[in-house]
Amino acid sequence: MKREGARKIVREPSMTISVRSISPRKLVTALACILLSSLLSSAQAQNGDTRPSPSTGMRVEIATAQQPAAPPTAASGTRPHDDSYIIGNDDVLSINVWKEPEVSRTVPVRSDGKISLPLAGEVQASGQSPLQLEKELSAKLRNYISEPEVTVIVTEIKSQKFNILGQVARPGSYPLANSPTVLGAIALAGGFRDFAKQKSIYVLRQKPDGTEVRIPFNYKEVIKGKNPQQNVKLEPRDTIYVP
Repeated sequence: MKREGARKIVREPSMTISVRSISPRKLVTALACILLSSLLSSAQAQNGDTRPSPSTGMRVEIATAQQPAAPPTAASGTRPHDDSYIIGNDDVLSINVWKEPEVSRTVPVRSDGKISLPLAGEVQASGQSPLQLEKELSAKLRNYISEPEVTVIVTEIKSQKFNILGQVARPGSYPLANSPTVLGAIALAGGFRDFAKQKSIYVLRQKPDGTEVRIPFNYKEVIKGKNPQQNVKLEPRDTIYVP
C-alpha cells in the first residue's frame, strides 16, 4: 500500500530531484536553476537560437539574417575630398571602384592631362574636379559594371607649384604643398647665398585678370617679428625673387 505525501517528485526535462536526497537549501537552489533554465530556453526559442540549453539539453533554431555590407563612403554621399579643387597635370589620384579591386588603382595624371583606367580607357582628368571625374568614370564603367560606385581622391598635389629664383641655394619650381609661406619657401630652396639682398625680396603674384601684383618681403624684419603680414601664404604660380 502506497503512503501519500511520503515522497514528492519535481520533474523537468532531463532532471529528477528527490526531497529525501537533498537538503532544503540545495532544493531551493535546484529549483532556482530549473526556473532559470526554463526562462533561458524560452528566450532562446523566441530568438530562434539552436544552441543546446546547458541544463535541459533542448534545442531550438537560430535564424540570423546577414545584413548587407555597407557601401564605401562615396556611396553614402559623403565625399572625402574638396570639390572646389581642380585636378592638374602630375597630380596623383586614388581611384576606387567599390567591389572591383581589378579596376581600382592609384594613377598619376600625365603631361597631356589624361589618365588610363581598365575598362574606362583614356580619360581627361586635368581641368576637372574629383566629383566631375567620378561621374565621368561611372558613366564609362556602366557599360561593363552594374551601378559602379567610384571615388576619386587627390592623394598628391603636384600640379600646383611656386617658383623661387635668384640668390638661393636651390632655385627652381616646388610643389605647393601644405600652404608654405615665403619663409618656408626660402628654407625649401636651401636658404640664401652669400650676397643675397635679404631686405629686397618680393613675391610676384598673378591675378585672375592676368595682371601681376608685387608683394615686398623684408627677411630681416620678419625674423625679428616686425611686419609679420609680409610672410604671406603662397598661391599657385607665385614667384619669389631674391636679388
